[in-house]
Amino acid sequence: MKLRRRRVLLLATAAVASPAFGRLAWSEARPLAERLAEYADRLRYDDLDAATIEQVKILVIDTIGCGIAAFDEQPVRACRDIALAAAGGVSTVIGTDRRTTPDLASFANGAAFRYWDLNDIYLPKGVAQGAHPSDHIAACLSVAEAEKKSGQALITAIVLGYEINCRLVDAINLADRGWDPPVLSLPAVALAAGKLMKLSPEKLAQAVSLAINDHIPLGQTRKQTMSDWKGLADAEANRNAVFAAMLARAGLTGPAPIFEGALGFFQLVSGPADVDTASFGGRNSEFRVHKVGLKPYPVVVHAQTSILAGMAVAKEVGDLDRIASIEIATTQRGYQMTGSEVEKWSPQTRETADHSLPYVAARAMFDGDINHRSFEPDKLRDPRIIAFMRKIIVKPDPSFDKFDGAPPVRITAILSDGQRIVEQVDNMPGFPGQLMTRGDVERKFRSNIDTRWPRERTDAVLQSLWSLEGTRDLSALIGQLRV
Repeated sequence: MKLRRRRVLLLATAAVASPAFGRLAWSEARPLAERLAEYADRLRYDDLDAATIEQVKILVIDTIGCGIAAFDEQPVRACRDIALAAAGGVSTVIGTDRRTTPDLASFANGAAFRYWDLNDIYLPKGVAQGAHPSDHIAACLSVAEAEKKSGQALITAIVLGYEINCRLVDAINLADRGWDPPVLSLPAVALAAGKLMKLSPEKLAQAVSLAINDHIPLGQTRKQTMSDWKGLADAEANRNAVFAAMLARAGLTGPAPIFEGALGFFQLVSGPADVDTASFGGRNSEFRVHKVGLKPYPVVVHAQTSILAGMAVAKEVGDLDRIASIEIATTQRGYQMTGSEVEKWSPQTRETADHSLPYVAARAMFDGDINHRSFEPDKLRDPRIIAFMRKIIVKPDPSFDKFDGAPPVRITAILSDGQRIVEQVDNMPGFPGQLMTRGDVERKFRSNIDTRWPRERTDAVLQSLWSLEGTRDLSALIGQLRV
């Protein structure tokens, strides 16, 4: 008996002292996958306040609008065709009246939602990396339809997906280790999908393990010349995580403990992390869904403010031929992602161009706007822009790294006569501190829909989406989105 008591004490001490657990108390030393699963299992629609429900509806409307805008783009069509090749499914591929399996619908719809890089962004203060948690709305819609869930169940799953993804972004820095942010989408979507499937806490934890173990994406997705995969990586995380939840429901188990194991996530991928699930939203804490920004322009978040700054500089300068050189100051992460590689000065793909601070600023200065057409092939080859970008240098400004909103940018134009024109933008509408209203979101939605639907149909779709919490038939709602 004494030997057994001593063994238990040694196990408890080891768990508290282990580097993989950081400074976690014994109550938090239980495997993270289990704690995340318990949080997911406990979360209820009744835990959501009116402001949270409203925010989810704003995000759903914005995300669907982004997806409809991208419906005809070649990579989106390719993903849709592949998904629809699987006959006899139960989840609608949005924009069509056809169905496929929940995991493939999550992939195809996620590809459309993200294609233009115009959906939301979570970029917490002082954290180098961010996330696009609205990418997970595709998976939640697909699984909720397949499971015949109500609008309330869908809203709850979306809040859960946001909470898990954003809290993990807060605690785990993947950027410095070269991994792609959709790594943290895997547990978020697995739990949101599993909750819609009514999995037990034990099976939810298995879904997390199955989703993570074999699906760790490389950061090369967002380096140098970028490919179609830049906009598809999170859609693939959706697909993998939904499939993992389906496997867990069937009784399959995954490697555990997936985070703390000797060859687990903390050891091989992220390094030690302190994830306090007791502080998650719903326990006298605000849900992270309120901390996301909505992009007004289809470019990487670090280039959003450069559009406003560039247009202001151009307006003051007048004749852009007067400019001898330009200095663009951005955050350290902004510099790494948008201004530290030679490819950003001669972008050959749309994906590279919308992550190029020199290109985005130059195009905004010449055109007075950035929109979908700013990245057409002839625009990328425009000799005026190519020549103008040679005048631009990008530098990090350490004082910008503690931003709380949109990442700041300062553009300094040095004219041929030595005059300096300076414009700095520290935040912008759509981001924390200046969040979009219903009116703002509706205007963006209508712009994305463009002429695809008559105004009366757009009005009807918006009315249905604003009433999402009262929806009993999600298939009928999704059916309204046919292009």
